[in-house]
Amino acid sequence: MTSTLEESPAQAATRAARIGDEHGVLTTEQVTAFIAAQLAQVDVDGRSVCIVVPDGTRTCPLPMLMGAVHTALDGRASRMTALIALGTHQPMSEEALAKHLGYEVGVIEETYPGLTVLNHEWWKPESFADLGTIPASRLAELSEGRLTMDVPVHLNKAVVEHDIALVVGPVLPHEVVGMSGGNKYFFPGVAGQDIIDVSHWIGALITSAEIIGTTAVTPVRALINEGAALVPAEKLALCVVGEAGSLDLHSVSFGDPVASWASASEVSAATHVHHLDAPVSRVISVIPEMYEDIWTGAKGFYKLEPVVADGGEVILYAPHITEISTSHPEILEIGYHCRDYFVKQWDRFKHIHWGTLAHSTHLRGAGTFDAETGEERLRVKVTLATRIPEEQCRQANLGYVDLDSIDLAAEAEAGTFVVPNAGEVLFRLG
Repeated sequence: MTSTLEESPAQAATRAARIGDEHGVLTTEQVTAFIAAQLAQVDVDGRSVCIVVPDGTRTCPLPMLMGAVHTALDGRASRMTALIALGTHQPMSEEALAKHLGYEVGVIEETYPGLTVLNHEWWKPESFADLGTIPASRLAELSEGRLTMDVPVHLNKAVVEHDIALVVGPVLPHEVVGMSGGNKYFFPGVAGQDIIDVSHWIGALITSAEIIGTTAVTPVRALINEGAALVPAEKLALCVVGEAGSLDLHSVSFGDPVASWASASEVSAATHVHHLDAPVSRVISVIPEMYEDIWTGAKGFYKLEPVVADGGEVILYAPHITEISTSHPEILEIGYHCRDYFVKQWDRFKHIHWGTLAHSTHLRGAGTFDAETGEERLRVKVTLATRIPEEQCRQANLGYVDLDSIDLAAEAEAGTFVVPNAGEVLFRLG
C-alpha cells in the first residue's frame, strides 16, 4: 500500500534508537540498561508522565519494562500515571492489574512509589478530552477515497493532562492497521468511539487478509498518526518485539511513536510472520487464556486466514471461552458476515457501531453477497470449539463442534494444522 506520509517507515525507523534484532533475545540487564540510558536523555525533570500500556490481551514482560521505566523516572517526574489501553475491551480488575504490572494487590506503593494506575474508562463520556476534528476532506485523502466525513477526535483526558505521553508495549501483525503499536496505543487504545469506528471500518473495507502484517503506512495507520498529531503532550514510545511463545524480547526501540513503531515493525515482520509452502484445508487455532472471549480470541482466525484453502475450515479451540463478547453483545444481533454483506445493505446496518461491523467481517473473512438473492458465500468456514452453547454459535452465523470431541494430538497426526498459542504469529503463503 502506498504511504500517505512523505516519510517512509524505513526512513522513520532511522530516527529511533534500538537494541536487538530478529536474531536472538535480550537479557533483562540489556533491556533495563537501554531503557535507563534512553530515558536519561529525555527532559523529564519536574514534568508529569502518562505511561500508556497494553491490557492483558498482549504478550510482553510488562513488569520488567514498567520497573525499568519507573526506576528511570522516579524522583524526576512530578507525577506518573499508568493508563491501560483497553480500546473497548473489558476493564481489568485490581487483581489482574497487579499481576499484569507486577505488584502486590493493595500495596502498589512498595513497588511503584507515586504511580497511579487507571483503566481506560471508554464507557464514560466524562473520561475524554476533545482534541478537535479531522475534516472530511482530509479523511478522504487519508483513507484513499474510502470514506468522507468529519471525525471527532476524543482521547482519554489523562493523556492530555500530562506533559509527556510514553507508550510502552509490543508491536505485532494486526488485522486492522497492518502492524500494531506506536500511536495505536492512543487510537484506538485510549480513544473515543468515533475514531475507533472510522479507523476499524476503513480496515474492514480494505479487508484483514490484505492489510494484516503490512509494515507500510496503511490508510488506517495514516489516520491514527493524524489523530496523534493533535495530542498536546510530548509523545515518546518504547516499542518492543517479543519472542513468539515466550516473554523474552528480540528488540526494544525508543523514539517518537512513529519512528519507534517503524523500527520495531521491521523486527516483528521478521519474527512474527511464518510462511507455508502450500495452503491448508483444516486448521485448529488453540486460543490462549489471555483472550477471554471470541471478540479478542478471533485473532486466532485473523492470523491464519491467509493460508487456508478455499472451502477450508478454521476451528477456534478455546475450552476457557464461554461468551462471544463480554463488552459487545450487539454482535449477536448482526452475527458474523463478510464485508459485502454489510456494504450492500448499508442502510440496514449503518447505525451499528462500525467497530462492531469491522470485527464481524474480520472474523468471517472473505466472501461475497448477492443483494438480489440474499445469498452469502464465504471462502472459509469458521467453527467454534468452546463452552459457548451451539445455539448461540449458530445465532452468530458461526459453526459449532463439541469441544470434547477434539483430540489435538490425534488431529495433528491426521494432518490437521494445529497452531498452539494462536493469535500473535501471522501465517502467510510463499
